Amino acid sequence: MSDSSNEQQPIIYLQNVSVGYDGNEEVLSNISLELQPGSFTFITGKSGSGKTTLLNMLYLIKKPSKGVLRVFGKNINFSNRDILSLLRQRVGVVFQDFRLLEHLSVYDNIALPLRIKGMGEKEIFKRVSELLNWVELSEYIYKTCNTLSGGEKQRVAIARAVINRPDILFADEPTGSVDPEIAGKLMRLFVELNKVGTTVLIATHNEQLTTTYNYQRINLYNGTAKLYPALGRV
Repeated sequence: MSDSSNEQQPIIYLQNVSVGYDGNEEVLSNISLELQPGSFTFITGKSGSGKTTLLNMLYLIKKPSKGVLRVFGKNINFSNRDILSLLRQRVGVVFQDFRLLEHLSVYDNIALPLRIKGMGEKEIFKRVSELLNWVELSEYIYKTCNTLSGGEKQRVAIARAVINRPDILFADEPTGSVDPEIAGKLMRLFVELNKVGTTVLIATHNEQLTTTYNYQRINLYNGTAKLYPALGRV
């Protein structure tokens, strides 16, 4: 558990951050914002506004071209591969295209991060079983992922992302390929995760989602970003 001094600093901090690709025009420019531990934030903006680029940077796949990015208090531009690897262990990611191993079972997909860490199979089975119950997929434990619906795959992806009990969970358009009923179930999972202390960031173009769930919002427009507080909240 972090000490009290660490808990007071932002979990994510950006100062004058810009991001570009291979010398081309910057996708994001001069962004400054900070997010507190335990916060819930939507990332919004039109298609092509840079939502996925921002997520790639925040979950440590891409470094800023300019400016300062700190995650868990670490300056990412001055962090080597080993430090970044340790930081990524504290992060969970739900990708837009799921990125499941389709030929493996639901169980094996969710268990994979724990096996990489070298956890024993008995503890792995306990944790995976608990999570499958939580995402209402217990009866699918040994089904291969290529037999699942889009909504079922999304819940497996969420379970895999949180099996390591991350400090931050990122989700890229997690409700984009499911119907409203499943979208509501997925959002309730994210809300419950946030209630137990996980910092949650969700990139979405779904305005109804951001209206229904009143959380702060980072809006991207023309390469810039502005943080809006939740309505009616201090």
